[in-house]
Amino acid sequence: MHDRMVAFLYSPEIDGLTYPPDCPFKTQRAGLTRQRLLSFGLLGGTDCVEVPTRQATRPELEAFHDPAYLDQLERAAGGDLTIEGFQMGLGGSDTPVFRDLFEYGRWACGAGLDAADLLIAGKAKVAFNLFGGFHHAMPARAGGFCYLNDVVLACERLAASGRRVLYLDLDAHHGDGVQEAFYRRRDVLTLSIHESGRTLYPWSGFESEIGEGPGLGYNVNVPLPAGTYDEAFLGAFEAVTVPLLGAFNPDVIVLELGMDILAGDPLTHLQMTNNVVVDVVEQLMKCGRPVLVAGGGGYHVENTVRGWALAWRTFCGEGDEDIYSLGLGGVMLGSSEWAGGLRDRALVVTEEQRQAVEPELRSTIDRLSQTVFPHHGLGIPSAPGCGPGQDGQHERPV
Repeated sequence: MHDRMVAFLYSPEIDGLTYPPDCPFKTQRAGLTRQRLLSFGLLGGTDCVEVPTRQATRPELEAFHDPAYLDQLERAAGGDLTIEGFQMGLGGSDTPVFRDLFEYGRWACGAGLDAADLLIAGKAKVAFNLFGGFHHAMPARAGGFCYLNDVVLACERLAASGRRVLYLDLDAHHGDGVQEAFYRRRDVLTLSIHESGRTLYPWSGFESEIGEGPGLGYNVNVPLPAGTYDEAFLGAFEAVTVPLLGAFNPDVIVLELGMDILAGDPLTHLQMTNNVVVDVVEQLMKCGRPVLVAGGGGYHVENTVRGWALAWRTFCGEGDEDIYSLGLGGVMLGSSEWAGGLRDRALVVTEEQRQAVEPELRSTIDRLSQTVFPHHGLGIPSAPGCGPGQDGQHERPV
């Protein structure tokens, strides 16, 4: 292993662990992505490799989760849902009780910690944990299909090693569990770009939530109006994320890459294509920082698999994806009639859609430039760039 490696964390034991059949969350997505990568010849060799992983230990889980809560998770997985467990969020429509809930969470957390350790040790430049991304789990409460919070544990591991961490959450749902974990801290800057809490669970993540105490200005939310499309999303990304990347100057980036941002997802209301994935990944690669990629949401399985495979392909520096479509004997990789490869076809944006999205998003960006940017030595949204600010004057905040 070497510092150019892009690592895919995997263990075959995870393939047999599933949520209930009627649950929208499908654990098979990571394994299907792996199969897709193998079929394309994108997993193997010396640069883009598969790395075995393991379950997180109880002491590792207790770095964020309350011991009593972990006890209730184990009891519920064993078929014993108590009143205490129910009060901790277990047994709801989005937190079903099933045999594998604790085991799957331990594997997801173990993979996240292993991914963090690979980056800390300099053994990889990018590490994928597509089993993870459970950003709603609280220290003692489950929510939104999330029971154990692998991304908080990974961020904590990285921060404990002395790294400054940028947690960038692009899932359609606000990462409320991660926000709570770091709301009063500045060694981990949490930045979530998600569908507005006015229209989507967990009904939080507004631009007014900017941290407290030492963390004031280090929690950033960009709520997106329903119907947000590629151009609007990328405009917000460049106006908010890019300047903060330059000013905060992180040592490492943790990226939650939920694919429920894509048009056609049955649980969300955004209208993006996976072409934004390429733009975001290429922007992050320019920064030259190690990246931990967590999976997150994505409830249209095929769209999710293609989006994650596209992100992997981009991080691996592969060329035009056309060779992964027609070159495979006409295999249809997309949904419905689209067979153009890993990338989605472009979607038409109506004038009505623009009028519903752009003014609201512009107002959000303006507000963040007034409330968050001053904490980082920034003024109005600046031009794209990474590392020190464009004028060379932005040092790391103390």
